[in-house]
Amino acid sequence: MRINVKTGMGEYPVFIERGGLSRLGELFSLDRKCMIVTDENIPQSLVEAAEGACGEAHRFVITPGEHSKTLASFEACLEKMLAASFTRGDCVIALGGGVVGDLAGFIASAYLRGVDFYNIPTTVLSQVDSSVGGKVAVNFRGLKNMVGAFYPPRGVLVDLDTLATLPPRHVAAGLAEAVKMGLSLDESLFRLFEEGDPHAKLETVIEKSLLAKAAVVEADEREGGIRKVLNFGHTLAHAVESESHKGDSPLYHGECVALGMIPMCTQEVRARLIPVLEKLGLPTACPFDYGTLISAMGHDKKMKGDSISVIRVEKVGEYRIDTLPFTQFAEEVKGLKL
Repeated sequence: MRINVKTGMGEYPVFIERGGLSRLGELFSLDRKCMIVTDENIPQSLVEAAEGACGEAHRFVITPGEHSKTLASFEACLEKMLAASFTRGDCVIALGGGVVGDLAGFIASAYLRGVDFYNIPTTVLSQVDSSVGGKVAVNFRGLKNMVGAFYPPRGVLVDLDTLATLPPRHVAAGLAEAVKMGLSLDESLFRLFEEGDPHAKLETVIEKSLLAKAAVVEADEREGGIRKVLNFGHTLAHAVESESHKGDSPLYHGECVALGMIPMCTQEVRARLIPVLEKLGLPTACPFDYGTLISAMGHDKKMKGDSISVIRVEKVGEYRIDTLPFTQFAEEVKGLKL
């Protein structure tokens, strides 16, 4: 399947194809210097397959996790590209999950004021969400995605075969973003989770999630309006994520999104959402102090002055964007006591 994402910054294809990595050189123009950004958990067979499609392959490997999505990693890769004499005609390839994609895209956006960027997501989370939309960033001062840009890829390859070695917890965390899409945008997608085994219909889940996201991105590339719906659940999620990474057992992004969605739903919707989260093995109770989380939420990028924009779901498949005083929002979250 091919989805064409059309934005003001250009059009790019998203290929959903099992075994597509073996055709990487046919799908994308890679007969040039290519910096492959990946992490230590990616199987060598996948890295070597990507390298084989490149005219001249270079590799930048990070340790897995949000702690690698930093300005230090950004600088280290730029230094490697400079030493290898990369030009504006060369490119960067992300081979990994959302951390790799965000970092690689930001590197591509900045080197020589922008080189081509290709994304090969290898986790459910990145395949259903972060690989499409053009948001690239690194974390800063312990806060998620505080330094970044809008920089769409030249192309995306979603190869479901790359998920073969993914642990069940990673799969569940990725599916939380698909639940988010269904809950706010597509009731038929949400029903795949309610009425059957989403793992058995993973390709359909990914396709429907990407179609929903592509439609939103095309309508609002830079988050001036309806694209804010993609932040559903993320205000609390980012605060939980930042706090969890201070300890020894950090939560995954999708697990934090699962928690972040709950207070943004009506009781009726929560009654449908929580059983789905439990079915997937995702958390439904927040383990952190609310005072600390509220302080972290005050740095959210959706803040404007003393107000914040939040997404609410009162009916599955529909959403509402509210702008309210941050103090009121904080009291709502505190009062729910997940």
